Amino acid sequence: MSWLPRVAFAMDRESHAAAFPPAALAELRQVARVVDPAPLSDLDSPHALRVLADTEVLITGWGTPRVDPSILEKAPGLRAIVHAAGTVRLFLDPAVFDLGIRVSSCASANAIPVAEFALASTVFGLKRASRFAAQLRETKSIRDPRSMPEIGTYGVVIGVIGASRVGREMLRMLRTLDAEVLLSDPFITPEQAAELGAELVDLADLCRRSDAVTVHAPLTDETVGMIGAEELSLMHDGTVIVNTARGALIDTPALTAELVSGRLDAYLDVVHPEPLPADSPLYGLPNVVITPHIAGALGNEIARLGELAVAEVGRFAAGGTFDHEVRPADFAIMA
Repeated sequence: MSWLPRVAFAMDRESHAAAFPPAALAELRQVARVVDPAPLSDLDSPHALRVLADTEVLITGWGTPRVDPSILEKAPGLRAIVHAAGTVRLFLDPAVFDLGIRVSSCASANAIPVAEFALASTVFGLKRASRFAAQLRETKSIRDPRSMPEIGTYGVVIGVIGASRVGREMLRMLRTLDAEVLLSDPFITPEQAAELGAELVDLADLCRRSDAVTVHAPLTDETVGMIGAEELSLMHDGTVIVNTARGALIDTPALTAELVSGRLDAYLDVVHPEPLPADSPLYGLPNVVITPHIAGALGNEIARLGELAVAEVGRFAAGGTFDHEVRPADFAIMA
């Protein structure tokens, strides 16, 4: 390899330690020169300015400070940003593209645990696990399915909202179930949906037909509250709603009313606001499971992000390419 790019890190220390243990750092040093193995937690200190001035590839992650034109001016040699996490929209100013800086995201690695979590939630939801667990806590007796909505995953219809990275991974995993799969996404053609193993439908049709609805759309101005009272009213009794994307995609008051009535079930890893107020009735309902935003990479899963980031740096060093490049057109519609 003729060129070894000068690499630095900008993220919080906990994320850096989890994503880049000694073995990953050793692999990185095979394809790059590490300016400083310690992550920058700010980008305007004297030390950060010295590091940025000598950096060609900046590896970012959770806890990265805002990267805007004022920061980019301090890194005149910067050629690429590799994000060892999910979305880059939370920290990256789109002006980076105007400066010709290439961007890569490891969101596809983060998509795997999110889709795993969504699949597990869908199966648990359709199995009425939370309802049965609540029944057992109350009765201390054998199960009684007579009060339950329809139980099981065989022959059900599962609706996927959004062919995002997570949505596509979810579609792949759903092939393990004996289920009909619907997809709603305005940027996908019927032929593309069929290749992903789903039937393309509009959102209303998906809500009407699905036994479980799993949400994987990005949060944009157009998608805020995309599942509101009207969409929820189209769902038949017992429909399971799974949300591992963004809480604001679903109208919280409308969803709360449906869940309090017992008409629908929900597995919510994200809510809006996050967390819900302490007096929210959703915390105590037998048909609702709320988890504290844990679907994305946690614990040993974070190492997968570091491995992909190192691989992307290696590809960039070898040929100036990325397998997971974020382009300007992607930025406006990504999660």
